[in-house]
Amino acid sequence: MPKDRIILLSDCQSFYASVEKAAHPEYKDRAVAVGDPTRMNGIVLAACPIAKANGVTTASRVGEAMTKCQGLVVIRPRMGTYIKVSLLISEIYHSYTDLVEAFSIDEQFLDVTGSLSLFGGDLQEMIYSIQQHVLLSTGVCTRVGIGPTKILAKMANNFAKKKEGGIFRLDYDNLDKELWPLPVYEMFMVAGRMTKNFYRMGISTIGDIARMELGEFKRRMRTTMGKQSDIQAEYYWQTARGIDPSPVVTGIRHQIKSVGHGKALRWNLYTRLSEIEVVLLELVIEVCQRARRYGYMGSVVSIAVSETDGHKAQSYSRQITLQQPSYLTHEVAAAALKLFTENWTGLPISRLAISISQLSDDSVMQLTLFDDRIRAYNRERAIDQIKTRYGSRALIRASSLLESGVALERAEQIGGHYK
Repeated sequence: MPKDRIILLSDCQSFYASVEKAAHPEYKDRAVAVGDPTRMNGIVLAACPIAKANGVTTASRVGEAMTKCQGLVVIRPRMGTYIKVSLLISEIYHSYTDLVEAFSIDEQFLDVTGSLSLFGGDLQEMIYSIQQHVLLSTGVCTRVGIGPTKILAKMANNFAKKKEGGIFRLDYDNLDKELWPLPVYEMFMVAGRMTKNFYRMGISTIGDIARMELGEFKRRMRTTMGKQSDIQAEYYWQTARGIDPSPVVTGIRHQIKSVGHGKALRWNLYTRLSEIEVVLLELVIEVCQRARRYGYMGSVVSIAVSETDGHKAQSYSRQITLQQPSYLTHEVAAAALKLFTENWTGLPISRLAISISQLSDDSVMQLTLFDDRIRAYNRERAIDQIKTRYGSRALIRASSLLESGVALERAEQIGGHYK
């Protein structure tokens, strides 16, 4: 594995809130959060440093945040604007290196190994130039993690967030001093459930994994999590040691494995099957439209359901294999409805998601004796073209005009938030 790569993970500080503060200079010295000010029970998507210093956290309730931070300015999210700013920042990064890979809307990897010579080999000067370029162009501050691999650059970024100037470097020479003493839950991709598993194994720090022989770590993982855990064990062991040979790749990082859509619902409005069916069909329509755009059909239909009555809650997922790969709305909808009706306990629904997986290229379509699939395909393609040209509101099902429909609301959103 090459050790001389120089990879940066540049992260935008409080991205959504920073964009809004740049757009509203009158709020420069005010606490600002991004969320829906009309929904006190909605969540805060982002908070500026001033708001965070006053106890406002991401994913806290808007009403709770306003109580904690008197004078908090809550601004409705504008996802279209955030995407445009993210793309502008990406263009800035591309002016420093052609190897830029988006990790999220506010995080991007840059491989500057080959372009560092343009700055006389001075990495600090190069990073400072990038930070100033982004700040002056967008009003957004960035923090930069540096490492010889993507995983180390990502974990170095966590240190950079706490450093003045927002820059930190993790190398193989300082892993044992900087990274390994940290609690295991601070390792990348380790969440609450995995943390509990590690604690049961007697593992409390990242170094406990890194110093262990791989064979011994696999043995402990098998004892706690079963024989299927070998792949996970190798991943966590390599992460703790900063091993990651994957390159920084521009464009799409990997082949799509599934296509899905989900929607959080106001559970007290979705208590009857007739109401839930409307949302289920709308989600299937979106999934199939995206699948056709990508050129993939799915062999497996999956649903994920969250139920609650306000006191108790439960979630489950189920899947079914189709007789032939499909992205035709009526076929996927029939399978999804069958899955739902067979597994629904009758509790109100707070979230519903549909996906298709085990994808195959749509260049060949299986014909049947009892259904004109080509005609159905051409009809849905025509609908797709109309929606692409005139917007998703141009053609909708009559059922979406019912009170339980969410298609019109989703047409005004990106990623579940308003454009």
